[in-house]
Amino acid sequence: MRKGLFIGINDYAHVSRLSGCCNDAMAMASVLKTDANGDPNFKNIVLTSAEECLSREKLEDQIRELFSGDCDVALLYFAGHGSFDAETDEGMLIPQDYRNASHGIRISDILNWATKASRIKNKVIILDCCQSGSAGEVRALRTESSIIGEGLTILTACKKEEPAMEGAQHGVFTGLLLQALHGGAANILGKITPGSLYSFVDNALGAWEQRPVFKTNVSQFISLREVSPLIPKEILRKLPDWFAEAESVFALDPSYEPTEATFDPEHGEVFAQLQKCNRHSLIEPVDAEHMYYAALNSTGCRLTALGAYYRELALKGHF
Repeated sequence: MRKGLFIGINDYAHVSRLSGCCNDAMAMASVLKTDANGDPNFKNIVLTSAEECLSREKLEDQIRELFSGDCDVALLYFAGHGSFDAETDEGMLIPQDYRNASHGIRISDILNWATKASRIKNKVIILDCCQSGSAGEVRALRTESSIIGEGLTILTACKKEEPAMEGAQHGVFTGLLLQALHGGAANILGKITPGSLYSFVDNALGAWEQRPVFKTNVSQFISLREVSPLIPKEILRKLPDWFAEAESVFALDPSYEPTEATFDPEHGEVFAQLQKCNRHSLIEPVDAEHMYYAALNSTGCRLTALGAYYRELALKGHF
């Protein structure tokens, strides 16, 4: 079972209004509700300031409830104001009724609630708010305990000293997350992990823009969402058949190319699958610029490093 809590706050009683946070929370909940094929993914609760007053007490109760019980994944997403109180050395999420630092929701408290949720295998916290990069800093190491508990992953929009910028419809950070979750961060198998989300956002933002932060204490990445594989699994399973060893060369000749007089339809079917692997950098032609010339010149094709990796996964029965 997977559950998610998505919070978006545009309207504040005593601090400046934001414009896209409610949209951010609803869009993130929508994309994570199902995988691309329609299979159920996360069971979500969405809280926005457009629907109700999101006081500190209400949000703390909901976050505690998220990190209770027994499930495979619990995901917290927050879009709204955030701040860092230098006097207390605390990062905070700002609820709707916030007046001063004593009314903020301490990020360290949230991390402690998540860490104590021992029956939840994986906890993911995504924060699109200013100064959110303070989450999981070494502050708690003063007491000789890690603030990032086992199974916990944190992904934030910016570093501790930076603002999180808003865009036309979504926050800059969340807009990139949505692109990534719709397939931009998927691997060959169509799986999107917290690590690939961060990599996608990191590569999209330049050195002079807000810098996302990624912190984790996990032994294995989970998939947050799945989209259609770039290459069908039934083709990937053939890699060990085509290449007996990772260094093997699959011999080609003109019978694999449909435009040649010696074309063999069975060879053509194999060649089409090899070319699909070539388009996604799993296979490369030998002594030729394109697979077409490798067939015409009777050379062959071989695995790239990425192809050797997926061949090994196929041998181990991982898909």
